[in-house]
Amino acid sequence: MTDRLKGKRALITAAGQGIGRATAEMFVAEGAEVFASDVNPDLLSGLDCEVLTLDVRDDASVRAGVDRAQPDILFNCAGFVHHGTVLDATDEEWDFAFDLNVTAMFRTIRATLPVMLKRGGGSIVNMSSACSSVMGAPNRFVYGTTKAAVIGLTKSVAIDYIKQGIRCNAICPGTVESPSWLDRVDALGKQLGSRDKAMEQFVSRQPMGRVATATEIAALVTYLASDESAFTTGHPHIIDGGWSGQ
Repeated sequence: MTDRLKGKRALITAAGQGIGRATAEMFVAEGAEVFASDVNPDLLSGLDCEVLTLDVRDDASVRAGVDRAQPDILFNCAGFVHHGTVLDATDEEWDFAFDLNVTAMFRTIRATLPVMLKRGGGSIVNMSSACSSVMGAPNRFVYGTTKAAVIGLTKSVAIDYIKQGIRCNAICPGTVESPSWLDRVDALGKQLGSRDKAMEQFVSRQPMGRVATATEIAALVTYLASDESAFTTGHPHIIDGGWSGQ
């Protein structure tokens, strides 16, 4: 490790597991002062950094977290994956997904930007997906729509604040090994009658023949958070093992 984030303060949402946790650990290793947050504080146990309970669906909770962290780096990692087509989607699922996957980023960015502007710069990294405006995926209507919105949000923030030293990028992973993904494997396994069949279906769509590790995605987040990517803003960064390139 090379202290690429030394002297920087980072706020991470959904840092209790998966990509969020792997990123928190990598940021710490790279010298950042990390504020790892999650709506479930029990998941933050064992992290070697500041931890805080933060509900990205609650504006007061978001503002309290930002006030405490005063971040130079914001990684918006919180999100949820709904299964199904447009005909399967309910109004409740649509509203929940947009609130958690998109509006939550509006809340965190709106609260964080004044801190970054006062300091003269900052890096925002938003969790999108290859399943978005990049490509469609079967039975991911609500999810893919929200993640396309994240890319639009990212581009808008980037262009509005590029002259003030703010960079805003999105990451677009393919399938990543995480507790939430394993839950989806189990759910599909019940439909198919076998967990092995479900695992085979997920892995078969990846040209590399495997899914990503959370650490591989965290490495891209770290690059976009660091000064190494100082000339990079306003773009979706695809890291999907060739899935969208087929």
